Amino acid sequence: MKPTLLVLAAGMGSRYGGLKQIDPMGPSGETILDYSVFDAIRAGFGKVVFIIRPDFEQDFRERIAAKFAGRIEVGFAFQTLDRLPAGFTIPTGREKPWGTTHAILCAKDAVHTPFAVINADDFYGRDSYATLGRYLAGLQNADLAYAMVGFTLKNTLSEHGTVARGVCQADAHGLLTDIQEMTKIAKTADGAENRADDGVVTPLNGEEPVSMNMWGFTPSIFPLLERDFIAFLQAKGQELKSESYIPMAVGNLVKNQQATCRILRTTAAWFGVTYREDKAMVQASILGQVQQGNYPTSLWS
Repeated sequence: MKPTLLVLAAGMGSRYGGLKQIDPMGPSGETILDYSVFDAIRAGFGKVVFIIRPDFEQDFRERIAAKFAGRIEVGFAFQTLDRLPAGFTIPTGREKPWGTTHAILCAKDAVHTPFAVINADDFYGRDSYATLGRYLAGLQNADLAYAMVGFTLKNTLSEHGTVARGVCQADAHGLLTDIQEMTKIAKTADGAENRADDGVVTPLNGEEPVSMNMWGFTPSIFPLLERDFIAFLQAKGQELKSESYIPMAVGNLVKNQQATCRILRTTAAWFGVTYREDKAMVQASILGQVQQGNYPTSLWS
């Protein structure tokens, strides 16, 4: 039973101003998503499911998904505001998506094996997919032993401004005990620090494991996420901008002892374009990976 790769791509259209503007990052014009699928294939994943908005399905199929045909099974799921549990409706004026927890729930009919969840626009690296793929290959669909790839904080910072990260704590067995969302982490000479809106500064040494939204689940998580999402809607469903994020949902499951989540540490460096100035760094980093032999010059030729 090969694991599935679930790609959170529903926000790509709005973030990039349309699929036509997804930036090439590789030496042969590859996008970050190309590298994600390439890494997943060689890590043993058997299917990739893209969570997208219905309004850019055609563009996505033609410009992105078509290149994967014959290499890995491809599926789609659609995130729309009206896909809500019974008894809930969209509040007047709501335009913002409901968040990553909702996005994953929208894919439950398309996922039938243990699965990974990633962001479409984050470069996670070969070791991350290999590590998570091995873990998922040992799970059954009913297992409640989930996982999160834990990146080292110092490998995820930007030189150009603050970043938001889920800073994790683990017990002696490597199991997640808590995630603290820090939204303004800045690089410092000694590591990093979070500068909260209330003025409180939290020093960090840079070695902390952080969540970059690379998760490992089984289909058993869907009813648990649905209950968590219903609780979110009951508390904040009438707000116009509140979102339900998967790190917080998993944190709730762990705290309530409904599931476990193992932190899988990786040596890979995460790349992403948080700021416009990060693009050149990402392109240079990927080129370095190619020159080291980790990727071919042209992924799909």
